[in-house]
Amino acid sequence: MSDSDSGRALRTVMGLFYVVAGVSHFLAPRAFERVVPPQFPRPGALVSLSGVAEIVLGTGVLFERTRRPSAWGIVALLIAVFPANVYTVTDDVAPELVPDQFDDAARLAAWLRLPMQAVLVGWAWLYTRPDEE
Repeated sequence: MSDSDSGRALRTVMGLFYVVAGVSHFLAPRAFERVVPPQFPRPGALVSLSGVAEIVLGTGVLFERTRRPSAWGIVALLIAVFPANVYTVTDDVAPELVPDQFDDAARLAAWLRLPMQAVLVGWAWLYTRPDEE
């Protein structure tokens, strides 16, 4: 993607989105641990690792020098965490993460997150390509 003003602005939004998401892993670790499928070992370590990865990759995508490898890292991370998104839906975990009056909204958000993952992968993929000269 050419790094026009709009491309740079969208890349900044994406980078900050991942930094904030990564920080949230450390602010609410129990909620993130709950969505780790039970067959995965050490949920706390996985949550911390994915939080650090989101912070590092989100920061890296902001800079032209590290944009492409960071964007590839985001693509890989999104693929790696997809089982947690599926588990959230199939095990009806989402309602446990919100007050009772928001159960239905949480379920809907969890379902919408599944196709949204493809959109997020596509958005990151745009920044894996070399700039057009």
